[in-house]
Amino acid sequence: MHKEIQPSQEQIESANSSSVAIVVSQYNEQITGKLCQGAVESLVCGGIARENIIIVRVPGAWELPFATQRLVSARSVAGVIALGAVIKGETTHDQHINRAVSSALMQLSLDHNKPIAFGLLTVNTLEQALHRSGGNKGNKGQECAEALLACLRLGRALDGFDE
Repeated sequence: MHKEIQPSQEQIESANSSSVAIVVSQYNEQITGKLCQGAVESLVCGGIARENIIIVRVPGAWELPFATQRLVSARSVAGVIALGAVIKGETTHDQHINRAVSSALMQLSLDHNKPIAFGLLTVNTLEQALHRSGGNKGNKGQECAEALLACLRLGRALDGFDE
C-alpha cells in the first residue's frame, strides 16, 4: 500500500497567506508585461492577496537570477516566479542566456528550498512569444503562477510529513 501526500485545507490557506515575488525582465516588455499580468491574475485567483505580491523588474533575462537570489534569500518570500522572453537572433547568444539562466534558477530553488517557477520564454520568433503570452498557446506567466501555488501548497504538506 502507498501513501499519497496532499495538502490539507489548512495547509492551502497557510500557503495562500505567503508573500510571492515575480521577477520580470523589461526586455521584450510587450511580451513580459503580458506574462506578468497573467501571473498576477492567477496568483490572486489562487488566493494570494495582492498586497502579498512583490514585483521586481530587471533589465533583461540575464539579470533574472540576481534578483531571484536576493528574493529567495528573504525569509518573508515563499517563492518566486521568473519571467522573461529570449527570442532567437542571428547568433547563438540566446542559447547561452537560456542555458545559464535556467541552470541558475534551478540551483537557487534547490539551494534555498523554495519554489522558483521558470517563465523564461525561449522562442525562435516574436510570433511564438506572442502566442505564449496570452495568444493561442495560453499565457506561460499564468501557468507559472499555477505551478508555484501548487508547489507552495505541496511544500506545506511536505513540511507536515514526518515518517
